[in-house]
Amino acid sequence: MQRLVTAELDLELGSSVDLIFQVAAAQHVPLVTEELTFTQGERVYTPTEIVDQSGSRLHRLTGEPGRLEVRYQATVEGQATSGRTSDLEAITYLRPSRYCQSDEVFSQARRQFRGLQGYDLIAAVSDFVATSTTYTPGLSQGTDSAVTTLMTGQGVCRDYAHVVISLLRAMDMPARYTACYAPGLQPMDFHAVAEAFHDGAWYVIDATRLANRRSLVRIATGRDAADCAFLSYHGGHVGLVHMRVDAWVMPEAASVEGLEGEGRPDQLEPALATGAAASDPAPDDFTTLVQLA
Repeated sequence: MQRLVTAELDLELGSSVDLIFQVAAAQHVPLVTEELTFTQGERVYTPTEIVDQSGSRLHRLTGEPGRLEVRYQATVEGQATSGRTSDLEAITYLRPSRYCQSDEVFSQARRQFRGLQGYDLIAAVSDFVATSTTYTPGLSQGTDSAVTTLMTGQGVCRDYAHVVISLLRAMDMPARYTACYAPGLQPMDFHAVAEAFHDGAWYVIDATRLANRRSLVRIATGRDAADCAFLSYHGGHVGLVHMRVDAWVMPEAASVEGLEGEGRPDQLEPALATGAAASDPAPDDFTTLVQLA
């Protein structure tokens, strides 16, 4: 399965500022092509790439006042092989974190999911969050946590993921947060899912059920959204002027490079439409365990 992912960010920098981006596909994602640029007028920035213990790629630079344009495009082919999870990682993803207060939801989780383990626990938590939370773009705040979402019953993908993670950790199952590109997602944006550690492997839980889990492209992995923000900055003012994120599954017999190389850009949109069938969330059987490589 070949996927094309793109991101555009236009930032207005009010002063010299330390910028850290997480928009590139993770280290072990099998890339066919990739291009990441940071431009400001005629100036082109060369960022420092930092790879964390989970394979997330952070790109850091010091931006100067003015309009900074960030452009990312990558073609992904197939699935990456999953690395071994260390005991330290598993312990880290059992602990409460900034947005996933598993200690505060402990009593609720123990009452509601008493006696459940393994697959049954994953399925029960996924179903509970999917049916008890309403997807409400624009109403969720960046400071909302799993506790907030459980109280309000509404949120966006990050909120769904935080609730899933908190409940699983409260039931002694390691769980983590993953930012990703999601072909077919509506409305299109950076997406967030949870992953549960069961029987030696990580399995994707998308309680929003808005994307096909098999088409997802990993960007960053961490304890919660605080570890996986697409942009963080320090020491100055930053305004987000424009953002656009896109992701498609390409049809088996075509690729963006092939169509453009033949001088037929008019065929790009139909090709993407054909590939859209593979990114439709409807065929995803959410009762099955799926790994995000």
